Amino acid sequence: MKNIYIVLITVLLVSCTKDFEEINTNPNQPLSVQPSLLLRQVIYDYGEQMSYEGFTAGNLLGQYTTALDFNLFDRHDLKSPQLGGNPWPIFYQNLRDNETILQLSLQNETLSVYEGPARIMKAYMAAALTDLFGDVPYFEAFQGKNGTVTPKYDDQELIYTGEEGILDNLDKGIAALENYTGSIALEGDILFSGDLQGWIRFANSLKIKALLRISNKLDVSTKLQTIYDSGKYIQGNSENAIFNFTDGEPNNFRLARLRIGDFNNFVLSETMEEQLKNLNDPRISVLFRPFSNSDSGEFNGLLNGIDASQTTVALADYSLAGTIFRENTGDLDANFMTSWEAHFLLAEAAERGLITASAQQLYETGVAQAFEYWQVELPTDYLTVSAPYGSGGDASIEQIITQKWIANMINGYEGWIEYRRTGFPQLKTLSASLNNDLIPVRMPYPAEEEALNSVNYQDAASRTDGNSINIPVWWDEN
Repeated sequence: MKNIYIVLITVLLVSCTKDFEEINTNPNQPLSVQPSLLLRQVIYDYGEQMSYEGFTAGNLLGQYTTALDFNLFDRHDLKSPQLGGNPWPIFYQNLRDNETILQLSLQNETLSVYEGPARIMKAYMAAALTDLFGDVPYFEAFQGKNGTVTPKYDDQELIYTGEEGILDNLDKGIAALENYTGSIALEGDILFSGDLQGWIRFANSLKIKALLRISNKLDVSTKLQTIYDSGKYIQGNSENAIFNFTDGEPNNFRLARLRIGDFNNFVLSETMEEQLKNLNDPRISVLFRPFSNSDSGEFNGLLNGIDASQTTVALADYSLAGTIFRENTGDLDANFMTSWEAHFLLAEAAERGLITASAQQLYETGVAQAFEYWQVELPTDYLTVSAPYGSGGDASIEQIITQKWIANMINGYEGWIEYRRTGFPQLKTLSASLNNDLIPVRMPYPAEEEALNSVNYQDAASRTDGNSINIPVWWDEN
Protein backbone atom coordinates (compact mmCIF):
# COMPACT_ATOMS: atom_id res chain seq x y z
CA MET A 1 0.00 0.00 0.00
CA LYS A 2 2.87 2.30 0.88
CA ASN A 3 4.41 1.77 -2.56
CA ILE A 4 1.09 2.66 -4.22
CA TYR A 5 1.03 6.00 -2.40
CA ILE A 6 4.58 6.76 -3.55
CA VAL A 7 3.67 6.04 -7.18
CA LEU A 8 0.57 8.21 -7.00
CA ILE A 9 2.51 11.12 -5.51
CA THR A 10 5.19 10.81 -8.20
CA VAL A 11 2.59 10.82 -10.96
CA LEU A 12 0.89 13.86 -9.48
CA LEU A 13 4.19 15.75 -9.19
CA VAL A 14 5.14 14.99 -12.78
CA SER A 15 1.70 15.97 -14.01
CA CYS A 16 1.79 19.25 -12.11
CA THR A 17 5.28 20.32 -13.15
CA LYS A 18 5.81 19.26 -16.77
CA ASP A 19 3.68 22.13 -18.12
CA PHE A 20 4.39 24.50 -15.22
CA GLU A 21 6.28 27.12 -17.26
CA GLU A 22 3.66 27.22 -20.01
CA ILE A 23 0.74 27.39 -17.58
CA ASN A 24 2.31 30.13 -15.46
CA THR A 25 3.48 32.35 -18.30
CA ASN A 26 1.30 35.37 -19.05
CA PRO A 27 0.83 35.37 -22.85
CA ASN A 28 0.04 39.09 -22.74
CA GLN A 29 3.27 40.07 -20.96
CA PRO A 30 6.46 39.46 -22.98
CA LEU A 31 9.43 38.02 -21.09
CA SER A 32 11.91 40.32 -22.86
CA VAL A 33 11.53 43.90 -24.00
CA GLN A 34 12.09 44.77 -27.64
CA PRO A 35 15.09 47.12 -27.95
CA SER A 36 13.12 49.33 -30.34
CA LEU A 37 10.55 50.03 -27.63
CA LEU A 38 13.22 50.62 -25.01
CA LEU A 39 15.21 52.96 -27.28
CA ARG A 40 12.13 55.07 -27.93
CA GLN A 41 11.36 55.11 -24.20
CA VAL A 42 14.88 56.08 -23.14
CA ILE A 43 15.18 58.89 -25.67
CA TYR A 44 11.75 60.32 -24.93
CA ASP A 45 11.77 59.90 -21.15
CA TYR A 46 15.24 61.37 -20.73
CA GLY A 47 14.58 64.20 -23.19
CA GLU A 48 11.20 65.10 -21.72
CA GLN A 49 12.28 64.97 -18.08
CA MET A 50 15.62 66.71 -18.53
CA SER A 51 14.05 69.46 -20.64
CA TYR A 52 11.78 70.21 -17.69
CA GLU A 53 14.69 69.91 -15.25
CA GLY A 54 16.86 72.09 -17.47
CA PHE A 55 14.20 74.79 -17.70
CA THR A 56 13.28 74.82 -14.01
CA ALA A 57 16.29 74.03 -11.84
CA GLY A 58 18.95 74.38 -14.55
CA ASN A 59 17.76 77.81 -15.59
CA LEU A 60 17.97 78.99 -11.99
CA LEU A 61 21.56 77.80 -11.63
CA GLY A 62 22.45 79.30 -15.01
CA GLN A 63 20.57 82.54 -14.16
CA TYR A 64 18.28 82.52 -17.17
CA THR A 65 15.21 82.80 -14.96
CA THR A 66 14.37 83.61 -11.35
CA ALA A 67 11.89 81.85 -9.07
CA LEU A 68 9.45 84.10 -7.26
CA ASP A 69 8.44 81.48 -4.69
CA PHE A 70 9.39 77.92 -3.70
CA ASN A 71 12.88 79.20 -4.37
CA LEU A 72 15.27 77.61 -1.89
CA PHE A 73 17.01 76.05 -4.91
CA ASP A 74 17.30 79.49 -6.54
CA ARG A 75 18.99 80.68 -3.34
CA HIS A 76 21.47 77.80 -3.72
CA ASP A 77 20.13 75.47 -1.08
CA LEU A 78 20.54 72.67 -3.61
CA LYS A 79 19.57 69.95 -1.14
CA SER A 80 16.02 71.32 -1.21
CA PRO A 81 14.76 70.75 -4.77
CA GLN A 82 11.48 72.52 -5.49
CA LEU A 83 9.67 72.32 -8.84
CA GLY A 84 12.75 70.53 -10.20
CA GLY A 85 16.28 70.05 -8.98
CA ASN A 86 16.53 66.27 -8.58
CA PRO A 87 17.93 64.82 -11.83
CA TRP A 88 19.71 61.85 -10.17
CA PRO A 89 16.85 59.31 -10.58
CA ILE A 90 16.27 60.43 -14.17
CA PHE A 91 19.87 59.55 -15.04
CA TYR A 92 19.96 56.21 -13.29
CA GLN A 93 16.58 54.96 -14.51
CA ASN A 94 17.39 55.74 -18.12
CA LEU A 95 21.00 54.54 -17.93
CA ARG A 96 19.66 51.25 -16.51
CA ASP A 97 17.13 50.85 -19.34
CA ASN A 98 19.75 51.85 -21.90
CA GLU A 99 22.10 49.20 -20.50
CA THR A 100 19.42 46.60 -21.27
CA ILE A 101 19.47 47.73 -24.90
CA LEU A 102 23.26 47.53 -25.01
CA GLN A 103 23.37 44.03 -23.51
CA LEU A 104 20.67 42.76 -25.87
CA SER A 105 22.66 44.11 -28.83
CA LEU A 106 25.83 42.37 -27.63
CA GLN A 107 24.13 39.04 -26.88
CA ASN A 108 22.02 38.75 -30.03
CA GLU A 109 23.68 39.34 -33.39
CA THR A 110 20.35 40.15 -35.04
CA LEU A 111 20.05 43.15 -32.70
CA SER A 112 23.58 44.47 -33.27
CA VAL A 113 22.27 47.61 -34.99
CA TYR A 114 21.33 48.87 -31.52
CA GLU A 115 24.87 48.70 -30.12
CA GLY A 116 26.01 52.01 -31.58
CA PRO A 117 23.04 54.10 -30.42
CA ALA A 118 23.06 52.43 -26.99
CA ARG A 119 26.75 53.21 -26.46
CA ILE A 120 26.30 56.78 -27.66
CA MET A 121 23.30 57.36 -25.40
CA LYS A 122 25.21 55.85 -22.48
CA ALA A 123 28.10 58.26 -23.10
CA TYR A 124 25.73 61.20 -23.50
CA MET A 125 23.81 60.58 -20.27
CA ALA A 126 26.90 59.60 -18.27
CA ALA A 127 28.67 62.82 -19.29
CA ALA A 128 25.72 64.94 -18.16
CA LEU A 129 25.53 62.98 -14.89
CA THR A 130 29.20 63.30 -13.95
CA ASP A 131 29.40 66.92 -15.10
CA LEU A 132 26.67 67.78 -12.60
CA PHE A 133 27.79 65.66 -9.66
CA GLY A 134 31.47 64.78 -10.16
CA ASP A 135 32.39 61.27 -8.97
CA VAL A 136 29.34 59.01 -9.31
CA PRO A 137 28.46 55.29 -9.36
CA TYR A 138 29.24 54.23 -12.92
CA PHE A 139 31.18 51.03 -13.69
CA GLU A 140 29.21 48.93 -11.18
CA ALA A 141 25.93 50.76 -11.78
CA PHE A 142 23.01 50.36 -14.25
CA GLN A 143 23.12 46.54 -14.07
CA GLY A 144 19.67 45.94 -12.58
CA LYS A 145 19.16 42.46 -11.09
CA ASN A 146 22.57 41.32 -12.38
CA GLY A 147 24.55 43.91 -10.46
CA THR A 148 25.06 45.33 -7.00
CA VAL A 149 22.55 47.67 -5.40
CA THR A 150 25.40 49.51 -3.66
CA PRO A 151 27.82 50.47 -6.46
CA LYS A 152 30.99 52.38 -5.62
CA TYR A 153 31.56 55.96 -6.74
CA ASP A 154 34.08 56.16 -9.58
CA ASP A 155 36.53 58.98 -10.27
CA GLN A 156 35.31 61.39 -12.91
CA GLU A 157 38.60 61.11 -14.77
CA LEU A 158 38.07 57.35 -15.22
CA ILE A 159 34.45 57.86 -16.22
CA TYR A 160 35.67 60.13 -19.01
CA THR A 161 38.83 58.33 -20.09
CA GLY A 162 38.66 54.72 -18.89
CA GLU A 163 37.67 51.59 -20.80
CA GLU A 164 33.87 51.56 -21.21
CA GLY A 165 33.88 55.21 -20.17
CA ILE A 166 32.46 58.20 -22.04
CA LEU A 167 35.08 58.62 -24.76
CA ASP A 168 35.57 54.86 -25.16
CA ASN A 169 31.84 54.30 -25.61
CA LEU A 170 31.66 57.07 -28.20
CA ASP A 171 34.53 55.48 -30.15
CA LYS A 172 33.01 52.00 -29.86
CA GLY A 173 29.58 53.32 -30.78
CA ILE A 174 30.92 54.97 -33.93
CA ALA A 175 32.84 51.80 -34.85
CA ALA A 176 29.75 49.64 -34.34
CA LEU A 177 27.73 51.86 -36.66
CA GLU A 178 30.45 52.12 -39.32
CA ASN A 179 30.98 48.34 -39.31
CA TYR A 180 27.31 47.38 -39.31
CA THR A 181 26.46 45.33 -42.41
CA GLY A 182 23.18 43.77 -41.33
CA SER A 183 19.78 44.32 -42.92
CA ILE A 184 17.83 44.97 -39.71
CA ALA A 185 16.72 48.60 -39.53
CA LEU A 186 17.12 50.70 -36.41
CA GLU A 187 13.61 51.16 -35.04
CA GLY A 188 12.36 53.28 -32.16
CA ASP A 189 14.78 56.06 -33.11
CA ILE A 190 12.96 59.34 -32.55
CA LEU A 191 16.15 61.38 -33.00
CA PHE A 192 17.26 60.38 -36.49
CA SER A 193 14.51 58.07 -37.81
CA GLY A 194 16.96 55.19 -38.16
CA ASP A 195 19.67 57.16 -40.00
CA LEU A 196 22.93 55.63 -38.76
CA GLN A 197 24.98 58.48 -40.19
CA GLY A 198 22.99 60.84 -37.99
CA TRP A 199 24.11 58.87 -34.94
CA ILE A 200 27.74 59.05 -36.10
CA ARG A 201 27.51 62.84 -36.46
CA PHE A 202 25.88 63.00 -33.03
CA ALA A 203 28.66 60.90 -31.47
CA ASN A 204 31.43 62.99 -33.01
CA SER A 205 29.74 66.19 -31.81
CA LEU A 206 29.58 64.71 -28.32
CA LYS A 207 33.28 63.87 -28.59
CA ILE A 208 34.02 67.50 -29.39
CA LYS A 209 32.12 68.54 -26.26
CA ALA A 210 33.74 65.91 -24.04
CA LEU A 211 37.26 66.61 -25.28
CA LEU A 212 36.90 70.36 -24.82
CA ARG A 213 35.43 69.85 -21.36
CA ILE A 214 38.54 67.97 -20.20
CA SER A 215 41.02 70.07 -22.20
CA ASN A 216 42.23 71.77 -19.01
CA LYS A 217 43.50 68.37 -17.84
CA LEU A 218 44.62 66.52 -20.98
CA ASP A 219 46.05 67.34 -24.41
CA VAL A 220 43.08 66.81 -26.72
CA SER A 221 44.19 68.88 -29.72
CA THR A 222 45.03 66.00 -32.08
CA LYS A 223 41.70 64.27 -31.49
CA LEU A 224 39.76 67.50 -31.92
CA GLN A 225 41.59 68.32 -35.15
CA THR A 226 40.84 64.87 -36.53
CA ILE A 227 37.10 65.27 -35.92
CA TYR A 228 37.06 68.78 -37.36
CA ASP A 229 38.96 67.72 -40.47
CA SER A 230 36.61 64.75 -41.02
CA GLY A 231 33.55 66.99 -41.14
CA LYS A 232 31.54 64.16 -39.59
CA TYR A 233 29.81 66.22 -36.94
CA ILE A 234 26.47 68.03 -36.84
CA GLN A 235 26.86 70.86 -39.33
CA GLY A 236 23.32 72.14 -39.86
CA ASN A 237 20.10 72.43 -37.90
CA SER A 238 18.51 69.77 -40.11
CA GLU A 239 20.99 67.30 -38.55
CA ASN A 240 20.33 68.25 -34.91
CA ALA A 241 19.82 65.55 -32.28
CA ILE A 242 16.37 66.69 -31.16
CA PHE A 243 12.78 65.58 -31.03
CA ASN A 244 9.79 67.91 -31.23
CA PHE A 245 7.25 68.51 -28.54
CA THR A 246 3.61 68.94 -29.59
CA ASP A 247 1.09 71.66 -28.82
CA GLY A 248 -1.24 69.28 -27.01
CA GLU A 249 -1.00 66.50 -24.45
CA PRO A 250 0.50 64.04 -23.85
CA ASN A 251 3.65 65.04 -25.74
CA ASN A 252 3.79 68.76 -25.09
CA PHE A 253 6.38 70.43 -22.89
CA ARG A 254 5.65 69.73 -19.22
CA LEU A 255 5.41 73.42 -18.29
CA ALA A 256 2.29 73.51 -20.46
CA ARG A 257 0.67 70.82 -18.32
CA LEU A 258 1.39 72.39 -14.94
CA ARG A 259 -1.02 74.73 -13.23
CA ILE A 260 -0.61 78.36 -14.20
CA GLY A 261 0.76 79.24 -10.76
CA ASP A 262 3.74 76.93 -11.24
CA PHE A 263 4.47 78.38 -14.68
CA ASN A 264 4.17 81.93 -13.35
CA ASN A 265 6.80 81.17 -10.72
CA PHE A 266 9.58 81.62 -13.30
CA VAL A 267 10.40 85.09 -14.63
CA LEU A 268 13.23 86.68 -16.58
CA SER A 269 16.43 87.00 -14.54
CA GLU A 270 18.34 90.24 -14.30
CA THR A 271 21.40 88.43 -15.68
CA MET A 272 19.60 87.30 -18.84
CA GLU A 273 17.87 90.67 -19.26
CA GLU A 274 21.18 92.54 -19.24
CA GLN A 275 22.84 90.17 -21.70
CA LEU A 276 19.98 90.31 -24.22
CA LYS A 277 19.43 94.05 -23.93
CA ASN A 278 23.14 94.84 -24.20
CA LEU A 279 23.18 92.90 -27.47
CA ASN A 280 19.90 94.39 -28.66
CA ASP A 281 18.98 90.75 -29.19
CA PRO A 282 15.52 90.13 -30.71
CA ARG A 283 15.40 86.60 -29.26
CA ILE A 284 14.16 88.19 -26.05
CA SER A 285 10.70 88.35 -27.63
CA VAL A 286 10.61 84.58 -28.16
CA LEU A 287 12.22 83.54 -24.89
CA PHE A 288 10.19 85.98 -22.74
CA ARG A 289 7.12 88.19 -22.73
CA PRO A 290 6.83 91.91 -21.97
CA PHE A 291 5.85 92.43 -18.34
CA SER A 292 2.17 93.16 -17.80
CA ASN A 293 2.63 96.62 -16.30
CA SER A 294 4.67 97.79 -19.28
CA ASP A 295 3.08 100.43 -21.47
CA SER A 296 5.42 99.87 -24.42
CA GLY A 297 6.29 96.18 -24.58
CA GLU A 298 9.26 96.40 -22.23
CA PHE A 299 11.03 93.47 -20.60
CA ASN A 300 12.05 93.44 -16.98
CA GLY A 301 14.13 90.93 -15.02
CA LEU A 302 14.61 90.20 -11.34
CA LEU A 303 17.84 89.42 -9.48
CA ASN A 304 18.11 85.72 -8.67
CA GLY A 305 17.66 84.37 -5.17
CA ILE A 306 15.23 86.68 -3.42
CA ASP A 307 14.07 85.81 0.09
CA ALA A 308 10.39 85.25 -0.68
CA SER A 309 9.50 85.39 3.01
CA GLN A 310 10.93 88.90 3.34
CA THR A 311 10.50 90.37 -0.14
CA THR A 312 7.17 90.99 -1.84
CA VAL A 313 7.23 91.18 -5.63
CA ALA A 314 4.40 91.77 -8.07
CA LEU A 315 4.25 89.27 -10.94
CA ALA A 316 3.00 92.01 -13.27
CA ASP A 317 6.33 93.84 -12.89
CA TYR A 318 8.44 91.05 -14.39
CA SER A 319 8.62 89.18 -17.69
CA LEU A 320 7.31 85.64 -17.87
CA ALA A 321 8.80 82.95 -20.11
CA GLY A 322 7.68 83.11 -23.72
CA THR A 323 4.64 81.37 -25.21
CA ILE A 324 6.95 78.74 -26.75
CA PHE A 325 7.29 77.24 -23.27
CA ARG A 326 3.54 76.97 -22.58
CA GLU A 327 0.97 77.84 -25.24
CA ASN A 328 3.03 76.99 -28.35
CA THR A 329 5.26 74.09 -27.30
CA GLY A 330 4.93 72.55 -30.76
CA ASP A 331 7.69 75.02 -31.69
CA LEU A 332 9.96 73.68 -28.93
CA ASP A 333 12.45 70.80 -29.03
CA ALA A 334 13.96 68.40 -26.55
CA ASN A 335 17.55 69.29 -27.31
CA PHE A 336 20.31 66.65 -27.09
CA MET A 337 22.93 68.22 -29.39
CA THR A 338 22.75 70.91 -32.06
CA SER A 339 24.80 72.30 -34.88
CA TRP A 340 25.12 75.69 -33.21
CA GLU A 341 26.53 74.08 -30.08
CA ALA A 342 29.04 72.10 -32.13
CA HIS A 343 30.15 75.26 -33.93
CA PHE A 344 30.53 77.25 -30.71
CA LEU A 345 32.61 74.41 -29.24
CA LEU A 346 34.83 74.36 -32.31
CA ALA A 347 35.10 78.15 -32.29
CA GLU A 348 36.40 78.00 -28.73
CA ALA A 349 38.81 75.19 -29.66
CA ALA A 350 40.13 77.31 -32.53
CA GLU A 351 40.47 80.42 -30.36
CA ARG A 352 42.40 78.42 -27.76
CA GLY A 353 44.71 77.00 -30.42
CA LEU A 354 43.46 73.43 -30.02
CA ILE A 355 42.53 73.17 -33.72
CA THR A 356 43.59 74.99 -36.84
CA ALA A 357 40.46 76.72 -38.09
CA SER A 358 38.84 80.16 -38.30
CA ALA A 359 37.37 80.87 -34.86
CA GLN A 360 35.48 83.87 -36.24
CA GLN A 361 33.86 81.88 -39.04
CA LEU A 362 32.84 79.10 -36.66
CA TYR A 363 31.48 81.68 -34.20
CA GLU A 364 29.44 83.47 -36.86
CA THR A 365 28.03 80.19 -38.14
CA GLY A 366 27.05 79.24 -34.59
CA VAL A 367 25.27 82.57 -34.03
CA ALA A 368 23.36 82.33 -37.31
CA GLN A 369 22.29 78.77 -36.59
CA ALA A 370 21.25 79.63 -33.02
CA PHE A 371 18.94 82.35 -34.33
CA GLU A 372 17.52 79.92 -36.89
CA TYR A 373 17.00 77.31 -34.16
CA TRP A 374 14.93 79.74 -32.07
CA GLN A 375 13.05 80.83 -35.21
CA VAL A 376 14.20 84.43 -35.04
CA GLU A 377 15.54 86.33 -38.05
CA LEU A 378 19.19 87.31 -37.60
CA PRO A 379 19.44 91.13 -37.81
CA THR A 380 21.68 92.22 -40.67
CA ASP A 381 23.95 94.18 -38.33
CA TYR A 382 24.03 91.70 -35.43
CA LEU A 383 27.43 90.23 -36.33
CA THR A 384 28.92 93.60 -37.22
CA VAL A 385 27.40 95.93 -34.61
CA SER A 386 25.68 94.02 -31.79
CA ALA A 387 28.00 91.02 -31.42
CA PRO A 388 31.02 91.32 -33.75
CA TYR A 389 33.78 88.82 -33.19
CA GLY A 390 36.40 90.28 -30.88
CA SER A 391 40.14 90.63 -31.11
CA GLY A 392 40.88 87.27 -29.55
CA GLY A 393 41.79 85.90 -26.15
CA ASP A 394 39.43 85.93 -23.20
CA ALA A 395 37.20 88.57 -24.75
CA SER A 396 36.45 86.30 -27.70
CA ILE A 397 36.03 83.25 -25.46
CA GLU A 398 33.49 85.24 -23.45
CA GLN A 399 31.61 86.12 -26.64
CA ILE A 400 31.47 82.50 -27.78
CA ILE A 401 30.35 81.16 -24.40
CA THR A 402 27.78 83.93 -23.93
CA GLN A 403 26.16 83.20 -27.29
CA LYS A 404 26.07 79.49 -26.47
CA TRP A 405 24.64 80.31 -23.03
CA ILE A 406 21.79 82.35 -24.52
CA ALA A 407 20.86 79.65 -27.02
CA ASN A 408 20.89 76.95 -24.32
CA MET A 409 17.93 78.35 -22.38
CA ILE A 410 15.99 75.08 -22.33
CA ASN A 411 19.23 73.33 -21.25
CA GLY A 412 20.01 75.54 -18.30
CA TYR A 413 22.25 72.95 -16.67
CA GLU A 414 24.53 73.26 -19.72
CA GLY A 415 24.80 77.00 -19.24
CA TRP A 416 25.76 76.50 -15.59
CA ILE A 417 28.29 73.76 -16.45
CA GLU A 418 29.96 75.97 -19.05
CA TYR A 419 30.05 78.87 -16.59
CA ARG A 420 31.86 76.61 -14.12
CA ARG A 421 34.36 75.59 -16.82
CA THR A 422 35.02 79.02 -18.31
CA GLY A 423 33.75 81.69 -15.89
CA PHE A 424 31.47 83.07 -18.62
CA PRO A 425 29.07 84.73 -18.79
CA GLN A 426 29.57 86.52 -15.51
CA LEU A 427 26.78 85.47 -13.17
CA LYS A 428 25.52 87.70 -10.38
CA THR A 429 25.69 87.43 -6.60
CA LEU A 430 22.27 86.36 -5.36
CA SER A 431 19.84 88.64 -3.57
CA ALA A 432 19.68 86.35 -0.50
CA SER A 433 22.19 83.54 -0.93
CA LEU A 434 22.07 80.47 1.29
CA ASN A 435 25.59 79.51 0.14
CA ASN A 436 27.67 82.41 1.47
CA ASP A 437 27.35 84.30 -1.84
CA LEU A 438 29.21 81.51 -3.69
CA ILE A 439 28.05 80.13 -7.04
CA PRO A 440 27.84 76.33 -6.61
CA VAL A 441 30.25 74.26 -8.69
CA ARG A 442 28.56 70.86 -8.39
CA MET A 443 25.23 69.31 -7.49
CA PRO A 444 25.05 67.51 -4.13
CA TYR A 445 24.44 63.78 -3.96
CA PRO A 446 20.79 63.17 -3.01
CA ALA A 447 19.81 62.18 0.52
CA GLU A 448 18.63 58.75 -0.68
CA GLU A 449 22.21 57.82 -1.47
CA GLU A 450 23.26 58.42 2.12
CA ALA A 451 20.48 56.08 3.24
CA LEU A 452 20.65 53.36 0.59
CA ASN A 453 24.35 53.31 -0.38
CA SER A 454 25.84 54.64 2.83
CA VAL A 455 29.35 53.17 2.77
CA ASN A 456 30.11 54.29 -0.78
CA TYR A 457 28.31 57.58 -0.23
CA GLN A 458 30.45 58.36 2.82
CA ASP A 459 33.60 57.69 0.82
CA ALA A 460 32.48 60.02 -1.98
CA ALA A 461 31.30 62.66 0.49
CA SER A 462 34.70 62.62 2.20
CA ARG A 463 36.28 63.60 -1.13
CA THR A 464 33.91 66.55 -1.49
CA ASP A 465 34.22 68.06 1.98
CA GLY A 466 31.03 66.41 3.22
CA ASN A 467 29.12 66.55 -0.10
CA SER A 468 29.78 70.27 -0.47
CA ILE A 469 28.43 72.09 -3.52
CA ASN A 470 31.58 74.27 -3.50
CA ILE A 471 34.14 71.55 -4.31
CA PRO A 472 34.90 71.52 -8.06
CA VAL A 473 34.73 68.41 -10.19
CA TRP A 474 37.88 66.90 -11.70
CA TRP A 475 37.91 68.78 -15.00
CA ASP A 476 37.25 72.05 -13.16
CA GLU A 477 40.22 71.76 -10.78
CA ASN A 478 43.03 74.22 -11.56
